Amino acid sequence: MAFPDDVLTADEHVVLHLHPHWKTMIRPILVLAVALAAVVAGFMLLPQGNAGTIGLYVIAAIALLLGLWLTLWPFLVWRTTHYVFTNERVLLQHGVLSRDRRDIPLGRVNDHSMSQHFVERLLGCGTLTIESAGERGQSVLTDIPHVERVQTTLYELIEANQDKHTLGDEEMREIMHEVRDGAPRAAGA
Repeated sequence: MAFPDDVLTADEHVVLHLHPHWKTMIRPILVLAVALAAVVAGFMLLPQGNAGTIGLYVIAAIALLLGLWLTLWPFLVWRTTHYVFTNERVLLQHGVLSRDRRDIPLGRVNDHSMSQHFVERLLGCGTLTIESAGERGQSVLTDIPHVERVQTTLYELIEANQDKHTLGDEEMREIMHEVRDGAPRAAGA
């Protein structure tokens, strides 16, 4: 399921769109491989006849159920988990049958940090923690690919957002003059 662009505002554009790191799919793929190996082993090792056929059907049914539960479902969860960084906010969305989304405006981000265990460093992923003003406070994004680069990009987005919403010296002088005189200055005065 792709991330819908219609949730973006008119001036907003996507800078990064990520799913969790591929390492989250290692276990489901191993389960699928073991399930397929069990079916092949049952086909080759079970005796011919009714008992062997019934045994093979039982093994195949268990393999199918485990494949759906422990392989297909984690894949769908991985595919429907989105970490989207735009020029205005961070959107966190997940859910297969239902959907949860959290929007964190860049102006509300107080702090962000990343951490990596040894294996995560080898695989190039990690955890990004975003602390924001508000009642929910902290958002922990696990298994972020290239987490160091993502954290740097987040920092740059926050800085650009602050620069966009910060008045320059000339603009501040104009506002102070308007407040002091009670009337806006004419252009070019």
